[in-house]
Amino acid sequence: MRGRPGMVLGILTTSPEARMDGLIARLRACGDGSEAEVMAELRRVKREAALLIALADLGGVWQLFEVTGALTRLADASVSAALRFLLGEAARQGKFQPPDPADPEAGSGLVVLGMGKQGAGELNYSSDIDLIVFYDTDRAPLAEGVEPATFFVRLIRRMVRILQDRTADGYAFRTDLRLRPDPGATAVAISLAAAFQYYESIGQNWERAALIKARPCAGDIAVGQHFLKEIAPFVWRKYLDYASIRDIHSIKRQIHAVKGHGRVAVAGHNLKLGRGGIREIEFFVQTQQLIAGGRLPELRGRETVPMLYALARLGWLDGATRDAMADDYVFLRRVEHRIQMVNDEQTHTLPETPDGLDRIARLSGFRSREDFAPALMERLKRVSGHYEDLFDQEPSLSGASATWSSPATRTTRKRWRPCAASASSAPRR
Repeated sequence: MRGRPGMVLGILTTSPEARMDGLIARLRACGDGSEAEVMAELRRVKREAALLIALADLGGVWQLFEVTGALTRLADASVSAALRFLLGEAARQGKFQPPDPADPEAGSGLVVLGMGKQGAGELNYSSDIDLIVFYDTDRAPLAEGVEPATFFVRLIRRMVRILQDRTADGYAFRTDLRLRPDPGATAVAISLAAAFQYYESIGQNWERAALIKARPCAGDIAVGQHFLKEIAPFVWRKYLDYASIRDIHSIKRQIHAVKGHGRVAVAGHNLKLGRGGIREIEFFVQTQQLIAGGRLPELRGRETVPMLYALARLGWLDGATRDAMADDYVFLRRVEHRIQMVNDEQTHTLPETPDGLDRIARLSGFRSREDFAPALMERLKRVSGHYEDLFDQEPSLSGASATWSSPATRTTRKRWRPCAASASSAPRR
């Protein structure tokens, strides 16, 4: 901040919405320079946007979902800028023939899906971006003799370097492509035909859960929308079988296996993966989406809090549980952001030292760690209780009885029964 007084003055004297719009416009306009110039501009915009968003966040000008929405817009625009530069370069070299040279992404046949928090519009300050890249060989306007797989794989490898390589200006976004089908055996860009064949034959339930949040964020958006429409029967099954239920429990066990999950704590607690943390709220929602989303299209949304409200509207949660979990999610995400602000690190773990905890407490609006600790513990225990109620008291597919202690889980049990009956009578394939 001290080295860039003009930038800071501009941020402080312009509305954050207008300033953010201007930064996104800069990214849209940066595709005509050299690769080095594009990389530098991506990093300069990221640096200014990070300061702008943090100031709007800490100053209370923006609430959580305005913050996460701005961070997601920045990531989307950065991916799009890198892709647009590379496709434009390929067009100038005669390898690629876009329908509209001024907009090489449209009609390119190549789509980038944002996954996880980016897909849901819920990105945090230091997130990696999780992407899956598909291309449609029938739609891609490649020059004669250009082999689609080779062309798109090389292009995506360069896109990743543009986004994540560290330069004198830092990096734009760390990029992870491992959510694609069979990442140990497949290239970084996959044809739609190969993707459909994979998901239809050996797709896993964890991939169904991941695809709930998939969203076309760059490239040929029409191809991405076509993919999501065609893959919907895989994600949103009308019937759920025994293997699906076992897989859901397996994912839960993997969450529990994370170091530090066995206890609720403050110092050193992982707010994402620890007991009572953000992941438990997200999985609480996604599990019920997988169970009922095939029959109830209203449960097919990407965002966590709106889906809590949808579950309540449909009778899967009572209003008190919905309100508590939504409030706890917002609280935990805000504290997670304060942790990440300190050193721009991809961490979700609270400091272990008293001074470190005091710092996070004050950034979170508390006077000290003594005020912060009980408020956090109350929320972690409440989230953990709802999460354990959902799974530990879950009825079997055969409809065997179980003791459901809370009103929220009694409501859920009533809703599980039709799904269990349908699953047990579903046709085998």
